[in-house]
Parts: sequence; C-alpha cells; structure tokens
Amino acid sequence: MISYFKGDRIPMDSNDIFSYVGQEHRLGRRDFLKGAGYTGLALAGSGLLAACGNQSSASNQIAPKGSKISGSLTLAYLGTADQQVVWKKLFALFQQKYPDVQLTAQANASNNWAVYFNAISTQIAGGKVPDVVQVATEGQRLFASRGLVEPIDAYLERDKDEMASYYADTPSNLLQLVAHSSPDGKTYYLPDVYNPMCIWYNVDMFHQAGVHEPDDTWTWDDFLAIAKKIAKPGVYGFRAEAAYFTGIMPWVLSNGGNVLNSDWTKSTVTDPAVVEAFSFMRSLVAQGISPAPGGTFDAFGAMAQGKLAMFGGGCWPIINIRELGIVNKVKIVAWPRKAKQGSPLGFNAYPIMKASQNKEAAWAFAKFMTSQEANTYLVQSGGTGVPLSRTVVNSNAFLDNTPQGMDKLYTALQYGTLLPAPNKENVIELAIDNVSAQVLTGNVSPAQGMSQLDQQITAAL
Repeated sequence: MISYFKGDRIPMDSNDIFSYVGQEHRLGRRDFLKGAGYTGLALAGSGLLAACGNQSSASNQIAPKGSKISGSLTLAYLGTADQQVVWKKLFALFQQKYPDVQLTAQANASNNWAVYFNAISTQIAGGKVPDVVQVATEGQRLFASRGLVEPIDAYLERDKDEMASYYADTPSNLLQLVAHSSPDGKTYYLPDVYNPMCIWYNVDMFHQAGVHEPDDTWTWDDFLAIAKKIAKPGVYGFRAEAAYFTGIMPWVLSNGGNVLNSDWTKSTVTDPAVVEAFSFMRSLVAQGISPAPGGTFDAFGAMAQGKLAMFGGGCWPIINIRELGIVNKVKIVAWPRKAKQGSPLGFNAYPIMKASQNKEAAWAFAKFMTSQEANTYLVQSGGTGVPLSRTVVNSNAFLDNTPQGMDKLYTALQYGTLLPAPNKENVIELAIDNVSAQVLTGNVSPAQGMSQLDQQITAAL
C-alpha cells in the first residue's frame, strides 16, 4: 500500500526495493561504472585480490558494546578534485562524532572506477591496505568472493538497538537485495545511497517540437515518435550509450529481459527480448536520433544548448544540471516501457577490509555514512546518489532546487531490478560494453552480437 505525503513529496511503499551505484561526476556514470570492468581484470590478473584476501583478520572478536572508539582509520574513496571539498566537510562531521579517531581519507581524483581501483590495487600490493574502501554494486561480489572484506553480521547483532532506526527508515526489501552481494550468505555491506535509471528531458525542446510531455505510462513507441519529431541535423532526440548500467539494462529490463538468470549463474542475452532491445538501440543510432557511442559527446552541455532532448540518468546529473542553470528547463520521467516498467538498481557501501587493524573505527564510519546527518549533508552539498533514508529523501534537503519529477528516482525502487553483478562481473561488464559498442555502431547485427556476448559471459561464469 502506497501512502502519499502532502505536497510534492515522494510515495512510500512498504515493499519498496532498495539499492545503489555510487558517486560520479563530470563525465557521467558510464565512465564511472565502466572502470569496474577494467579494474577487476587488472586486480584478478595481478593476483592482488587473492593475495589480500588471504590475509588474516586482525581480530576474530569484536569489542563489547559501548567500547571507546579511537585510533587511526584509513579510508579509500572515489573523489574528483572538485568533490573533495565536500568530502572533507563530511569527514569533519565524522570527526566531531568520533573525536578520538584520526581519520586519513585517501581520494582518487579520477572520474572512473578503473583508475580508482587500480590505485587501490597498487596500494594493496605495497602492503598498505585501507581500513575502509568505497565499493559499489558492481564490485561487491568481486570483493567478497576474494575474501577482501569482513562480515558485519556480528556488528549488526551487537548494535541491533542502534541499527533499528536505520532499518525502520529504509525500504523493507533492503536485506534481500544486499544478500545478492554475498557469495556465502554472510553480510558484508551496509548501503548508504542508491541509484536507478530514469529519463531526463529538456522541456523547451519538447514544446518547440509540438510534442506532449510524457508520463510514467509512456511506451517505446511513444518515445520513438517523440525522438523522431525532435531529431534533425545537429540535434539529437536521445543519447544511446554502450554502457552496462546506463545504456543497456534500462532497455533490456523494460522489455522484460535480463542479461543473466535470477541467480546470476547463466547468460540470457540470446533471449528474444534482449535481442529486440539491442535492435531498438541500434535503430536510434542508425536513424540519427542518437549520436554514435564513443567520442567526447557532452550530454549535459548538449541539453543546455538545445541540441539533445533526452538522456538517461539516476541522481548524478543534478550536479551538472545545477551548474548549467537549467534546473527549471528539465524534467524527469520513468523509463519508457515495452513489456513492463524497468530500471536497473545499484547501491553504495563502505565495507570493512579484512586486513584492517581498527575494525571498530571502520564499522563506526560505515554506520555514520548511513546516518540521516550524513545523508542530509550530502544531498544539500550535491550528492549524486539517492539517500536510503525515507526521512531525508522526502525532505526539502533532497527535493529543493531539483527538476520536477525528482521523486521518480524513488518510485523506481518499486519496479527496479538489482544490477546483475556476480563474482566475475568485471569480465562480464567489459564484454557487454565492448559488444554493445559494436552493435550500436552497426559493426555486427544484434543477433550476432548477442551470440558472441553469450559465449563470453558463459566462459566468464
């Protein structure tokens, strides 16, 4: 049962689905996520993950409830140069709460996961393992299956009274989704924010083309008719991406397909629904509705200039939309459907590294990142993920200075699907991105591409 709050607020559903995919910025989420594939290959190939995973835990016992939290704590996170000012203020809030903890936060000033994780792998190879590492859905099974991260079940049990407010303020299906990130039934991740996929569109371009603005019931046919009417030389109706989360999965899921079966053990990319989704994406490029994948196309700048009517995104475009001063010219709507409503979902977490020498402080940081205080600060400062807290996501802190339809990012949890991310997601994502680029540019047919991709995914699994 959905209850609606007064005013322009977000509907809350007791059976909401919850998840995330992390912090990303200027170049968009495609570059941010794509790196997970490259890095997983680098880590697995070098043996660094296995080497770190073999390190024994600093202690098999957790401290009694109420023990003093102190000592040094190291954190590795993804933060570009312009994001680090925001992060440092957030860390200051943590230090105020835990004044006896000396936090050293190492930012990787990159705009993709590849450079970030490669930097961590180099650090691990040198014997310097952070106490806490920021990890998104794409890398969670990879990290847990290599024995890199510490189970947190004992911490959750010890602090269950404290954690009661966390679970009361989050969607009820949270644990079911988090369970997918575990290869062995143990709990490794405490999510703080999530992202789905919706359509962001330029209202002025719709009006100028004489097309009606869509609602959440629109279809692929509706989308195509609108995009065709808007597109002309130098102006695109939509940007199709050869990217797993942002470009491929929304179309596949909204056609009733998926790239893996429900338990992530078998490829399903040759299913007709998947082939049809790729055929539709290819048609957008072939008809000039979308630019070809690759290159340096700036979707945000193009939309601000009236040269791009629609692109896909979660919460992260808000930073660029605000910077460009077009918040009032943009709206957000659910992804168009063919067989069903669909969106990939993913979440962010800060797991405790198994080799950490200060797990209590690491656990304190993981809890802090899920707090309403941290969530509120991040959304007010330009956070790029949707807060897990119902209280925060329904507040002015989240909804102010945002496009109409920002609430659609929350309602997507009611129909979204967790992004398939098995132990070897790194290899699979890279294969999907590469084959998708070949299909969208017309180098191979959708059927041929899916046949090739099926072989690659099957080999990886």
